Amino acid sequence: MAKRIVWTTPARADVRRIAQQTAMRILEGLARYAVHDEGDVRQLTGIDPPELRLRIGDYRVRFHNHGDWIEILRVLHRSQAYR
Repeated sequence: MAKRIVWTTPARADVRRIAQQTAMRILEGLARYAVHDEGDVRQLTGIDPPELRLRIGDYRVRFHNHGDWIEILRVLHRSQAYR
């Protein structure tokens, strides 16, 4: 069963700033993770509550996994994702 994806306002703004082709690749990667739990996902250390990141090319999707739904926090280029 696919997890529901909930976007925060900053995450929506991040995706709108990305080139369309790259944004589509990111959305496809998120869909793959939501349905199959596939992707390069790691838990970030030193962050409370626990936060995960999904690596898709040069972009990082930071999110919380709430079990049956995912809260997308930010979608940033790797040079800005960990600041």
